[in-house]
Amino acid sequence: MKFRVILTLILILLLLPTASGADYIKWVDFNVSYEALDKALALDIRSQEQDHPVSWITLLSTAACRTGGKVTASSVDRAWNELQSGKSPQELLGDLSKYYDYYFESYSAALGGLVGNFSIETQQGWQPTYGLKAFSPIAAGYGYSHYDDFGAGRSYGFARKHLGNDLLGSPGTPIVAVEAGTVEAIGWNQYGGWRVGIRSFDRHRYYYYAHLQKDNPFAPGLKEGDQVEAGQLLGFMGRTGYSTKENTNNIEIVHLHFGLQLIFDESQKDCNSEIWIDVYPLVRLLNRHRVSYQRTPDGTFQRIYPYKDLDRAPF
Repeated sequence: MKFRVILTLILILLLLPTASGADYIKWVDFNVSYEALDKALALDIRSQEQDHPVSWITLLSTAACRTGGKVTASSVDRAWNELQSGKSPQELLGDLSKYYDYYFESYSAALGGLVGNFSIETQQGWQPTYGLKAFSPIAAGYGYSHYDDFGAGRSYGFARKHLGNDLLGSPGTPIVAVEAGTVEAIGWNQYGGWRVGIRSFDRHRYYYYAHLQKDNPFAPGLKEGDQVEAGQLLGFMGRTGYSTKENTNNIEIVHLHFGLQLIFDESQKDCNSEIWIDVYPLVRLLNRHRVSYQRTPDGTFQRIYPYKDLDRAPF
């Protein structure tokens, strides 16, 4: 275990940005458990009532320095207890502090903007809240199953690794935007079938939603360049893909392929060394925050509870 931690830290040092600022992070091993995310989120929310709030990214980054990036709930607890002293992460970590900036930048890219201030309109009016403001990609009321399949082998086209999480469900299940952003890609891809790609407004996260429904894949009117709100309807679950012919069902099982690419420099967006992270723990966390839609008499879907991101100006 100690050897693996040391090896990981050495690799991080080799990939850290240089002092010139011309370099950027080229590799992220997002090895953060669901339990660690859950603990860090709860402590972040709890700390908002204190004089000195502590963000979940700070907690996770501090914990990662001590574990070589394999973050557990107990390591987050330790980070929380230490940070209650009022000392900075760098003061607490000593020699390990040289890794802190790397983890903080990596986790900020993966999780930035997912927690904060938002408001949802209910029958009692607008309810301002601090907490998890990103949504599950699966709308409320629709069942799905999944397991950690990141890195599993795939053979269509060429031998490769699976760079996402497959969420198995029913045809036509509404698929929504995890967070706000810009539609950067929409249409047919022979591997992903009908797919949508959403870029976060800070440009660090590219969300990939693939294998959407045959004949009716997308929300009406959705097009490249559109800005979408967190929880906004994107399309519907299906099994398209694995074909050069558009609108072909060639995937055996109905599911959503959900992927998250991290981008620190635009040259990383489409290249042979893209950074895709294991989103299974994050999908589990997002399951607690699902947006509700109802089908209208004309067959379209309408969001039940309007949403406002209070940390960002409306568009």
